[in-house]
Amino acid sequence: MVNYWLMKSEPHVYSWDDLNDDGETHWDGVRNYQARNIMRDDMALGDLVFFYHSNCKPPHVAGVARVCREGYPDFTAHDPGSKYFDAKSSPEKPRWIMVDIEPVAPIEPIVTLAELRGNPTLEGMPLLRRGQRLSVQPVSREHFEIICKMGGHSGIP
Repeated sequence: MVNYWLMKSEPHVYSWDDLNDDGETHWDGVRNYQARNIMRDDMALGDLVFFYHSNCKPPHVAGVARVCREGYPDFTAHDPGSKYFDAKSSPEKPRWIMVDIEPVAPIEPIVTLAELRGNPTLEGMPLLRRGQRLSVQPVSREHFEIICKMGGHSGIP
């Protein structure tokens, strides 16, 4: 069974175009326990992910990616030179997890946050809840299909 997710990235840090250029990437640097637990316990190989650009104008869904490697220790937590270093994490007792994703299809046209908010069929979507800042979050299959259609896909790519 495929699950559906949304993962946020700031385009100046790592963008949809970067993912397409790289072909796949590890999703490192998540330092929120709820988001970590999702990647560790819930994300599975083949799950589909909206790649969402945050902290830009306008914030938007840029593409659909797929989980191509399930959760494993985030090695950036063990690197003192990394901005994601965590002295309480070690290779023997990892505190943080990451997954790998690969691009599936662009969302063209992009679907902006304003368009998402303006669509009453997306009511209840975690991204649209007031104060929702989680960088990795679930998306229902119904909402995933609606957003795919808004972004030019007749169904889930």
